[in-house]
Amino acid sequence: MQSPTLTIASRSHEYPVYIDQDIRFHTFNLINAQLSHPASAYMIVADKNVADYYLTEVLSSFPESKKPFVSLIPSGESSKTFDMYHQLLTEALENGLDRQSVIIALGGGVTGDLAGFTAATYMRGIQYVQMPTTLLAHDSSVGGKTGINHAHGKNLIGAFHPPAAVIYDSEMLRTLPIQEWRSGFAEVIKHGFIAEPELLDWLERNITDLSHIPSEKINELLERSIRIKAHIVEEDEKEQGVRAYLNFGHTLGHSIEAEVGYGHMTHGEAVAIGMSFALKLSERLLGSKLSYNRILDYMKTLGYSLQIPSGCAHDQLIVRMRRDKKSSHNDINYVLLHSIGQPQLVKVSEEDILRLLEEEGNLR
Repeated sequence: MQSPTLTIASRSHEYPVYIDQDIRFHTFNLINAQLSHPASAYMIVADKNVADYYLTEVLSSFPESKKPFVSLIPSGESSKTFDMYHQLLTEALENGLDRQSVIIALGGGVTGDLAGFTAATYMRGIQYVQMPTTLLAHDSSVGGKTGINHAHGKNLIGAFHPPAAVIYDSEMLRTLPIQEWRSGFAEVIKHGFIAEPELLDWLERNITDLSHIPSEKINELLERSIRIKAHIVEEDEKEQGVRAYLNFGHTLGHSIEAEVGYGHMTHGEAVAIGMSFALKLSERLLGSKLSYNRILDYMKTLGYSLQIPSGCAHDQLIVRMRRDKKSSHNDINYVLLHSIGQPQLVKVSEEDILRLLEEEGNLR
């Protein structure tokens, strides 16, 4: 049996992270090696687009007597709704899932968030397994955050529910369009900014074209980035302290996503804009000397646009920032950097944010 690449400690249990090529063909064995009790049944929640490529191969790993039933969901943020959540609960009940059953999330971050939230709340919580199929999901699949969106903001309804295992078959990333590579890669860059400047240097040297990354480099960047996330999550699982640093770039990023409409811009592309903005805000408010232009130029060579979209009204962005999960008592709390690798959660006035938004331009 393959050994885990990483093991992550949550408050309730430890869980393994497997990273390798073609391990989707061993899904059943990898899952059952980790379960705390034998599964009575399996339910795969799969992104419809992902299912076309990989569902048959995943199902082939299960014996006939243990074949999961499958629920397909549409791709994209539009699936993280109350209606889709209710549908999955209904299907789980109609197919006889009980408290010994296991849900498997096969897809990107949306699938993992939705399936994980379903598992967290079905019969007060059952086990689930993350099988990420996007680079972006390397961030969301680890740490136990699950949830759905609300019209007022992203991920405002959810629960902390760590998975039983994470199975990351890096070969499944090969079918991603370049825009999705760019979306996920922004989160890798984020981990470098907040925790490991050496990762940024490694990325610059080794990843120069997102359309062609050797398998061994994919596995290495996944392991390095997930290890950073794991270290932070183990220290602060419920986001009462340092875990908030993982939201670097997300305060403005989430607001942009909601303002332009979910699905019109990828999460990572919005976070990239948010990171650029937060770096400038760090220099202005903390007096930081970050020397970040080289990294921003590197991001531009990979195809990132770091301009705030012209359709975003600054007053509406502020309204959405006030609703951000890091905000409290209507204060806007921002993750800023004293230096690369040294983040801090800072209370920032609306006036300071508005001033920089106006200077950045492209706003109405």
